[in-house]
Amino acid sequence: MNNPSTSSQDYAFFDLAQQRNVIFYHMGYFSHSIVAAMAEIVKLQLEVSGVDTSRRRKLFSSFIELSQNIIHYSSDSLDPAVEEPAVRQGAVCISADGERHLMLCANPIATRDAQRLRDKLEPLASMSLDEIKQAYKVSLRAETPEGSKGAGLGFLTMARDASAPLEFAFHPRVDDPDTTLFCLKATI
Repeated sequence: MNNPSTSSQDYAFFDLAQQRNVIFYHMGYFSHSIVAAMAEIVKLQLEVSGVDTSRRRKLFSSFIELSQNIIHYSSDSLDPAVEEPAVRQGAVCISADGERHLMLCANPIATRDAQRLRDKLEPLASMSLDEIKQAYKVSLRAETPEGSKGAGLGFLTMARDASAPLEFAFHPRVDDPDTTLFCLKATI
């Protein structure tokens, strides 16, 4: 049924998604069970899109790492009183860009954590692939850093699989100085 109140602007997102060759996009809440369901969709969508096996593995691995980052570190929790299992807000996008694929992630973080993330990500930009692989091996053997919910392997995993340095940005919220939007981009 045609709804006269529906305008072409209502479909702008879908048009933009097609123009940007979006393969997968989710903005909303993430939890372990939601990520498990999305993972099945991502696997199928990458296969249907004709992505080769090696690149599918890298994209899938990065999707999991980005999603885990949201679950563990997003400052926007559906129920702030519950620590784990967390249901936290963020966004993940996978798009095709010629022969490459772009993985984009955004989630709010506590502003006090922005410098710690920057300190982890900046060195990766200047490291060679061999240096990244070596740092990955060292991290596998290291103790879990204090305040971390993993061994610190997520960014190293994405950097190892990426075809270009990871890109990131921090956007402070004007309406809430205690919250910053963290954005990360991996090219695979």
